[in-house]
Amino acid sequence: MLPKILLLSNGHGEDAIAVSIGQAWSALAEMEPGEILVGLPLVGEGSSYRRLNIPLIGPVKTMPSGGFNNMDARELWRDVQGGLWGLTKAQLGSLKQWTAQGGKVLAVGDIVPLALAWLGKADYAFVGTAKSEYYLRSPVGEWLPSTQAWEKWLGSAYYPWERWLMTRKNCRAVFPRDRLTHASLLSQGVASFPVGNPMMDGLNLRDCQPQPLQPGQSLTITLLPGSRSPEMERNWALIGQSLTSVLAHFPDASVTFLAAIAPSLPLAPLMAEVETQGWQRLEDNNLELLTNKVSCLIRGPVYQKSQARLVLSQQQFADCLHHAQAAIAMAGTATEQFVGLGKPVISFPGQGPQYNPYFARRQTWLLGESLIMLDSPEQTGEALRRVLHDSDRLEAIARNGRERLGEAGAARRIAEILREQWC
Repeated sequence: MLPKILLLSNGHGEDAIAVSIGQAWSALAEMEPGEILVGLPLVGEGSSYRRLNIPLIGPVKTMPSGGFNNMDARELWRDVQGGLWGLTKAQLGSLKQWTAQGGKVLAVGDIVPLALAWLGKADYAFVGTAKSEYYLRSPVGEWLPSTQAWEKWLGSAYYPWERWLMTRKNCRAVFPRDRLTHASLLSQGVASFPVGNPMMDGLNLRDCQPQPLQPGQSLTITLLPGSRSPEMERNWALIGQSLTSVLAHFPDASVTFLAAIAPSLPLAPLMAEVETQGWQRLEDNNLELLTNKVSCLIRGPVYQKSQARLVLSQQQFADCLHHAQAAIAMAGTATEQFVGLGKPVISFPGQGPQYNPYFARRQTWLLGESLIMLDSPEQTGEALRRVLHDSDRLEAIARNGRERLGEAGAARRIAEILREQWC
């Protein structure tokens, strides 16, 4: 029988990845997730765990920053004032009580769950979602012009103390997000396994390389404003401005915008915003799409403006990604997933705490030519027109996305490796 695992994660996307691996682990044992898994989400309320009835072993709380205090000292101070230190101390206590009873720990995210897993003194494994050698190097391993001298001196996207935690006796396996990072870690004595990126699981990857837009062809664009309020509402206002630019540059095309909104977020502020920008609500709450000869019904409030339609969907994330030729995004994980499908993404910096200029700049290093970073939303239409009419560029973007995000099925491969290590 497989041992019981504690899933330790720190973020909305990290929770989803941890749960997907947990499901694969449960499938190996042919047991329900709650029978063989427990969880400890370090950020937020743990909705991904609750949906699968995975018991939580410690306290949870949403911090003022939404979990992005590592990017801004002011956000960190707000979280400290909001009880971050007391929450972390209580979570560590719960972790130690659980590991004292046996079992293993799977840490998903960055150094915070990795360090806590080590402090728990049980066997642990680590899924690194936050760092990649692509932040520092080209696909062939050459330093990027943006790489600083001290980063070259350290020699890796992961700092020495992070690599130290990965090389402890109790750390049985590390799963980096791409092969470039795997090669770097392996050369430094880390038990690294190149299994792909779990964030691409469940998206039903297909060979669907975007083709250049033809005259009179309809255009479908996915909108990804992020998953945390109130930042998401600010992002949504900027994305709304970009839609005006798109319509101006595609005056003869039938344009459909698919807004993929996290189920936990209220739609009312988003609906109010689009109405102030001249969109008219339609009576039908269903939008029928026909792309690549595949029909799909997207459910949610539908709006119209001249020849364009806009639907706000909260239940069909994968469909919103698959049926679009491009995306306008101000998100983290969702942007990466869209890039992994081999399609171009347009973006522009927001005010944060997540999608600020620093984060946006780093995301361009991570995702390469697939992410087209603009200075302002008003430039969106022209940028889309250029990329969607360039077959060579679209081919390079498709190839780049597959290289940086990998193939689907990583969650099961991780579960199988953990079974070999822990059983």
